[in-house]
Amino acid sequence: MRIFYIFLVCLSGCALFNADKTMAQESAKPTNVSFPADLKGYEYPYPVKRYDFISQGKQLSMAYIHLSPADEAKGTVVLLHGKNFNGAYWKDTASYLQDLGYGVIIPDQIGFGKSSKPTDYQYSFAGLAKNTHDLLNYLNIQKAAIVGHSMGGMLASRFALLYPQATSRLILINPIGLENYLDYVEYKDPQFFYNNELEQSADKIVTYQKKNYYDGQWNDRYEALTIPLVGWVQGPDWDEIAKVNALTYDMIFTQPVIEEFKDIKVPTMLILGTRDRTGPGRNWKKQGVTRELGRYDQLGNEVKQRNSDIQVIEMEGLGHLPHIEDFTAFKEVFNSALTK
Repeated sequence: MRIFYIFLVCLSGCALFNADKTMAQESAKPTNVSFPADLKGYEYPYPVKRYDFISQGKQLSMAYIHLSPADEAKGTVVLLHGKNFNGAYWKDTASYLQDLGYGVIIPDQIGFGKSSKPTDYQYSFAGLAKNTHDLLNYLNIQKAAIVGHSMGGMLASRFALLYPQATSRLILINPIGLENYLDYVEYKDPQFFYNNELEQSADKIVTYQKKNYYDGQWNDRYEALTIPLVGWVQGPDWDEIAKVNALTYDMIFTQPVIEEFKDIKVPTMLILGTRDRTGPGRNWKKQGVTRELGRYDQLGNEVKQRNSDIQVIEMEGLGHLPHIEDFTAFKEVFNSALTK
């Protein structure tokens, strides 16, 4: 009996050890982390694969997650991350889709996450869309549902405009770019953003996200999403990453997609947490501009005026990351977007 008891203790201890190992990354505090440019040491929820290719004369490597479909009839869903994120934050969404039988592809775009980060690369939504389309061809996937969050929504929209034949449907989750920012704000060149990035710190990253994404709320799950960003700031390659970040900020302001929403031909669903107030450039608006940027409680109606075929679902009480803030409510809306 004593031997059996010892066995149970050991077994439970092993289980707790494995659970602790799985949760260690999420419970780590951002002030204690440091990562190189490729996020080596930061674990993703699924195995990371590599798509190596040449673009603009450079040998590049795109990191991606690929979960094969359990039901071929369901097809594949591509999940495109936002600017301050990487593919790992799609964990719950990917798991849900896999349970429903879908295949899932989650790329880290060039310049982000675990992918290559050239500092002398012309970053554009068209170029990133082509890289993503080439990845799908590499995987022999002819058509997929394209889902984009935040900056990934701008990329997903450009993908659908460039490759409608490869897009079964377009789902945008609190995308930025629902306003043509340079209509309202002054242009700032990459040097401006580079200088800003060099002043980043763990506290500034948390303060920004707490204020702009979560309406002042904060918890361990939200804090865990800042770990890669803080690890970069505190890591050995921050200068390099700051330069890349500056270049990718530039495309947000200079490569709008909203003016072309009228040309989107694929079935499109816009999911909006209406508490969101993300408005790039609001701190340097042009003189005389009174528009309040980032009013996601109003942007859905503006989009409908541009293209009445786009369906809009508003989620009251949620902000910039509905799939993180309340996944239970989000998954019902998301499933509707996938099947309507």
